[in-house]
Amino acid sequence: MNQLDALKQHTVVVADTGDFKQLSAYQPQDATTNPSLILKAVQKPEYAPLLSTEVAAHRGRPLDEVMDHLLVHFGCEILAIIPGRVSTEVDARLSFDTAATVARGKRLIAMYQAQGISKDRVLIKVASTWEGIQAAAQLQQAGIHTNLTLLFAFCQAVACGQAKVQLISPFVGRIYDWYKKSAGAAWVEADKAAENDPGVQSVVQIYNYYKHHGIATEVMGASFRNVGQITALAGCDLLTISPDLLATLAASDAPLLPRLHAPAARAMDIAAVHYDEAGFRFALNEDAMATEKLSEGIRAFCVDAIKLEKLLLAA
Repeated sequence: MNQLDALKQHTVVVADTGDFKQLSAYQPQDATTNPSLILKAVQKPEYAPLLSTEVAAHRGRPLDEVMDHLLVHFGCEILAIIPGRVSTEVDARLSFDTAATVARGKRLIAMYQAQGISKDRVLIKVASTWEGIQAAAQLQQAGIHTNLTLLFAFCQAVACGQAKVQLISPFVGRIYDWYKKSAGAAWVEADKAAENDPGVQSVVQIYNYYKHHGIATEVMGASFRNVGQITALAGCDLLTISPDLLATLAASDAPLLPRLHAPAARAMDIAAVHYDEAGFRFALNEDAMATEKLSEGIRAFCVDAIKLEKLLLAA
């Protein structure tokens, strides 16, 4: 049994890509997308017709609406291949606007439903700002499932649990990147591998907290830099993995055992935490890594959304 098959015995494997032609090789349960992945995909010759099709079908409509049609087109193509759910992201430029995020999430779901896709097969992806988390709470109350992304801090995870969101995506690799850069020459890779990786430790803390307190929100580790981060989180609810790392797992027959266990977490002594808006903002501000990576991530997604819009205008 290769490592990918072994991982699937303990964790739901999710493909992190907009390149849906790669999906069948790895047979993931779910798939996630974001503006950067869609931008990367539409610049490939085999996907250019999707962009042209949506521009032609919705010419004259507002640009943000055409963009959402393109995202939904990719999502529908992905859902034709996988058995589970696809995550489709709300424009990152709305990350601090609760009402606009709710409206955009509802519009995306309506577009999917117009294509015959059940809302239960779609996760609306929202940045884990305070405003985004409140928007997700409203979407959840409306029966729309959400995936809270760009999650770097424990306080973000706690607030998401309070909001009863469907799923969170803590970013393992970007946490690792920040600590490695911060340490500079003092960083010793071997000492920060596997369970000592700060990104892995973040997910483990969140997973144990959720399981101990009976929080139903699913934990999906994301943004991996190496296979060691993935294998160290075997047993997590879900892991979303890029095609290149899926290929590496599929090519290895090294042993893989679960590292995270819900029964063990339930037996731990973990105090409950609650955040109101002021407490959340202060806790996030106190975490330099999370503050920087959240802002950086939103900016990067905004840049790629604008690039995608320019391609739509040029088509």
